[in-house]
Amino acid sequence: MNALMNALAKGATYFIGLFQEGGKTFLSLLGGILPTVIVLMTAVYALTSLIGEDVVESWAKKASKSIFTRYTLMPIIAMFFLTNPMAYTFGKFLPERYKPAFYDAAVSFCHPITALFPHANPGELFVYLGIATGVEKLGLPIGGLAIRYFLVGIVVIFIRGLVTERLTAYLTPRILGKGFTLNDLDVKGGD
Repeated sequence: MNALMNALAKGATYFIGLFQEGGKTFLSLLGGILPTVIVLMTAVYALTSLIGEDVVESWAKKASKSIFTRYTLMPIIAMFFLTNPMAYTFGKFLPERYKPAFYDAAVSFCHPITALFPHANPGELFVYLGIATGVEKLGLPIGGLAIRYFLVGIVVIFIRGLVTERLTAYLTPRILGKGFTLNDLDVKGGD
């Protein structure tokens, strides 16, 4: 009976310990990323309101008409100014059919932008710094690495955006039913 009580006590201690660790993690988020994201969201929405949501939406629609700007310029601007994870909200200005590909392009740019602009994704800085440390140990400069990392990132996000857009166009009617077009996804009735 004593062994059973000890096992139950250990189980209870372990169980509550999970929630205590969760609470510590939550408090660290409250002192770290959450206030930053909330203030950033407030600033972006305030700026959007000052500029005018119709102006921002108009610019995004114009930029989204070209496949090149849609999957290069827009994710770069979103990641640079809004940083990770707020950058993905920039896709709200796009027609529905482009949102999956925009997200794919933006999320794929999280690491490459860090080489030149660490503020954009400081939580993942270790990826670039790990590579840079190896390059430095070889006695090579890391400036060229940062530029190449950034430029290759632009090529990769364009390819990923293009492929995801094509996959979305191919799969959506098959998943949602024959006769369904991507224009049906657009909440406001298309472009």
